[in-house]
Amino acid sequence: MSLLTLTILEIVLGIDNLIFISILSGKLPPEQQAKARQIGLGLALITRILLLLSISWVMSLKNKLWEFSISGLELPNTGKDLVLAIGGLFLVWKSVKEIHEKLEGADGGKTPGVAPTLVATVIQILLLDIVFSLDSVITAVGMAKDVPVMVTAVVLAMIVMLIFVNQIGGFVERHPTVKMLALSFLILIGTLLLAEGFHQHISKGYVYFAMAFAVGVEMLNLRVRKVDSVKLHQPYR
Repeated sequence: MSLLTLTILEIVLGIDNLIFISILSGKLPPEQQAKARQIGLGLALITRILLLLSISWVMSLKNKLWEFSISGLELPNTGKDLVLAIGGLFLVWKSVKEIHEKLEGADGGKTPGVAPTLVATVIQILLLDIVFSLDSVITAVGMAKDVPVMVTAVVLAMIVMLIFVNQIGGFVERHPTVKMLALSFLILIGTLLLAEGFHQHISKGYVYFAMAFAVGVEMLNLRVRKVDSVKLHQPYR
């Protein structure tokens, strides 16, 4: 039961990572996209397992390094806080940059610049993998005390995500509104990470409910557009 519960939870916690990998890989040439997604999830798996095997070090990240606050706002004062705050800032910056490029590029296209490479994309994925993995591993440690159970749950969750990552990535790239929604999710998740880094707890249940509701509305919109498109191309009677 612990293995099943933790596996499902790891899949849910990995959705944000999956969205980020799909968006970053979508900027690469088509022949490199699937490779980038697989490498990204492979790195995420390795990062999670290494962190699980270093549980004592991971838990030491909760130890306070200093005490400092401004007007009652407690600033990041542990290793975990710093990782979450920096990761949240990076995620917000990257998502806003992608939205700006999507909306403000020439003729709605990409702004001119250096084309992303596979290596640069993988490095960005690896940096965010560390942030997402830290959150995932701390959750796993809180739910299960047996390291083999935690490692098995992480591996099973990654296998599930590897099976669906290309389908999700392709779907996001084929539907611009879904991509914009996914980028908005990443801003929301980045803000959540930043808030946690500053000791401002926001229940993830609210965030995941808002994301699920938005996805449901977007699926209805896609369905309506598909039906309208079919009607438009039907011969007049």
